[in-house]
Amino acid sequence: MTDLVRTQPSALDQLPDRDPEETAEWGASLDAVARAAGSHRASYLMRRTLERAESAGLALPPLLESDYLNTIPTAAEPAFPGDEAMERRITAWNRWNAAAMVTRGSRDGLGGHIATFASAAWLYETGFQHFFRGKEAGGTSRSKTGGGSGDQLYIQGHASPGIYARAFLDGRLTERHLDHFRREAGGDGLPSYPHPRRLPWLWEFPTVSMGLGPISAIYQARFNRYLAARGIKDTANSHVWAFLGDGEMDEPESTAALALAGREGLDNLTFVINCNLQRLDGPVRANFKIVQELEAQFRAAGWNVVKSLWGSAWDELFAQDTTGALVRRLREVPDGQFQTYATRDAAYIREHFFGAEPELARLAQGFTDAKLAECFHTSRAGHEPRKVYAAYRAAMAHKGAPTVVLAQTVKGWTLGPGFESRNANHQMKKLTGKEFRAMRDLLELPIPDSKLDEDLVPYVHPGPDSPEVRYLQERRAALGGPAPARRVHPVALPEPSAKPFETLAKGSGSQEIATTMAFVRLVKDLMREKETGRRWVPIVPDEARTFGMESLFPTAGIYSPLGQTYDPVDRDQLLYYKEAANGQILNEGITESGSMADFTAAATSYATHGEPMIPFYIFYSMFGWQRTADQMWALADQLGRGFLIGATAGRTTMTGEGLQHADGHSPLIASTNPAALAYDPAFAYEVGAIVREGLRRMYGPEAEDVFYYLTVYNEPKVQPSMPTGEGVEEGILKGLYRYREATAPAADSPRIQLLASGTAIHWTLEAQKLLADDWGVAADVWSATSWSELRRDALSCDAAQLNGEDRVPYVTRALAGAPGPVLAVSDWMRAVPDQISQWVEQDWYSLGTDGFGLSDTREAARRHFGVDAPAIVVAALSRLARQGAVPATAPKEAAERYGI
Repeated sequence: MTDLVRTQPSALDQLPDRDPEETAEWGASLDAVARAAGSHRASYLMRRTLERAESAGLALPPLLESDYLNTIPTAAEPAFPGDEAMERRITAWNRWNAAAMVTRGSRDGLGGHIATFASAAWLYETGFQHFFRGKEAGGTSRSKTGGGSGDQLYIQGHASPGIYARAFLDGRLTERHLDHFRREAGGDGLPSYPHPRRLPWLWEFPTVSMGLGPISAIYQARFNRYLAARGIKDTANSHVWAFLGDGEMDEPESTAALALAGREGLDNLTFVINCNLQRLDGPVRANFKIVQELEAQFRAAGWNVVKSLWGSAWDELFAQDTTGALVRRLREVPDGQFQTYATRDAAYIREHFFGAEPELARLAQGFTDAKLAECFHTSRAGHEPRKVYAAYRAAMAHKGAPTVVLAQTVKGWTLGPGFESRNANHQMKKLTGKEFRAMRDLLELPIPDSKLDEDLVPYVHPGPDSPEVRYLQERRAALGGPAPARRVHPVALPEPSAKPFETLAKGSGSQEIATTMAFVRLVKDLMREKETGRRWVPIVPDEARTFGMESLFPTAGIYSPLGQTYDPVDRDQLLYYKEAANGQILNEGITESGSMADFTAAATSYATHGEPMIPFYIFYSMFGWQRTADQMWALADQLGRGFLIGATAGRTTMTGEGLQHADGHSPLIASTNPAALAYDPAFAYEVGAIVREGLRRMYGPEAEDVFYYLTVYNEPKVQPSMPTGEGVEEGILKGLYRYREATAPAADSPRIQLLASGTAIHWTLEAQKLLADDWGVAADVWSATSWSELRRDALSCDAAQLNGEDRVPYVTRALAGAPGPVLAVSDWMRAVPDQISQWVEQDWYSLGTDGFGLSDTREAARRHFGVDAPAIVVAALSRLARQGAVPATAPKEAAERYGI
């Protein structure tokens, strides 16, 4: 075998060997050790050598896996700084109340999750008692405009009952609150998971859907560095903690940005992965080992890895393992089998685990059945505060890279044999009276049997002046106040000057520009504002030049913590690619998910850091709401503010790109999000009016927790000046105004109302002329800037009418008395404009681009979907013919005339 290895080609053959004889001696020494002491001894020596080389700073690729052992040996654990007995009592109260809350709620079928917090309780409690800094922490993290930042805590969603239980012990919640877990309609409820919009004084970050927490935490840590680099806030004392499940790491977003964190050395970030080896319905890696897999994945991405696997009961076993047989066996047993060991008796463990080889069998003979059962059933490092504290200390001390703590636990620990390590425990929502009694005895809680009603288990509290509560509150005071906690220090930004908006209102003269370019020019001017310019955060996933943003490169710079360490290939050009340590642009590469996480961090900085920032994220509209709508829901939950820009919008404006690039539905998806204000502006001046209003609503004295979605187009057109008629600006903001009336129609002319949004306004204006010139039809053209805002206003009016108020929807009032039928046209599927049809009193019809996109010219695509000017004329004549306003033959004649 060793001869075979020596004859294989190696990449090292390409490097000069200054002393082949010495190289051969090293190889011979290794062969000799393997022959004399076995391959395990040879492997051990090689790993020791590599470890020594790493500590000496030699440039060697790191090993991606270590043994299935704790990274920090018991002898190297730091002294535990707290009162361990006191903290055990605190944790016991929290375990009880979390289980009681979910069990009581389950009487009415509300459900909840018990097993996750049961496994992770010490992972949280150790952090709350010794590590997590609150908003009132001192140091340099206090903002000039707001309060302190503290640490950012991404709590695993299914563990929320434990966090509520701790807040109850701390006096921040009452029994009434706990009894309203998952009962929010009445106003005093607790949301099922961390939802800032539902409980804004407690939760900062939504972490369900799974996978969004990890990627959001990485970009939050990165954004903290960005704020510091740009001189907006010193975030040196802010640390990001993300608590995750090992099953959750299967979500693509969970690992999508690991390389970014490693590449940028985000040592202000710690992942804590609760490795209870179970996902929702079974083992995470039944035939493999999830801890080892995650270790390799994180190490490869440049992370520091701290494994905290075995509790103190294992120390004696490891001490007696003189041959390494125990370590080898632990590494080879798959997770599915290890979960079985956690539920079987000592005889089974002796036979199936220790019976694998003679050395193990001899090792087991020196231990009692009770000792072996303790090791395999409950002794995990994640359940011991000293082990968890040591891991966290190591994570905080490590510099130059983010750290992941892989903590092994038992899912459902302390809940009894019916829950612990069971595949079905995710679906188990309550404990029986017998199980609560067993839990009470295990946790040594002073609860008499007389209080344990079989049907209604009580909440328990040691009293507001009890030693436990005083200890908890003193620890939190020392760390800077309660956590988790969300604090908003209202900071209104100055209103920008009128000039940038006036420029768009004047139009483009004879120059053709797309609304995408109009938006970029507006923001470029706004970024020059003295008071607010530095607060803009331009975000783009890739192809900034596609969106005309290259003009921002030399002036604003692209953020990079390293600055620019190379000479850019386009340095001799005016608009060269400029990276800078204090750059303003976040150019993320091809990652919509990463860009959306960036946007969320910036959009919520007003609360997280007391520093309002104005992010705009520009992207292909097709790859926004379609691909990252889940993150946009989380953004709404987190009460984010900013501008999402769906560029190259519409089904037919992106020529040649085809089916998956042709967006015909994003405004419809956006309309489903209550916090999203979706607009489809047709002209540059509409873009300006909407952005100006958005700045007022999101950053003014009465700031609202909303965000804007604007669709902009890549089709160059002459941009007209803003009409001077009454109600134009109001109509732009509300969603509809008359842009161009029919020119002097005769008294008996057939009349029709044409409504259009976005780029469709241009086809509609052409159709207006054809209708007048060829058919004697007078058509008024309306610009519908937001179908969804018109609908929301109408729904609000409907609700008010049910309460006896006399309110008429804006769209109904705007179109009141307008003669003829209404024909709505857009570059979207017909369901987008059809949102308002029931509030239009006239005969309603719509045209749209339903179906898959296709590659062709804009003209051919519009003819294909039946939305070009001739198609609009035919549809208009058809609606008029139904009313007898034009001959019944007119639509057919028009179709033949225009070649449809």
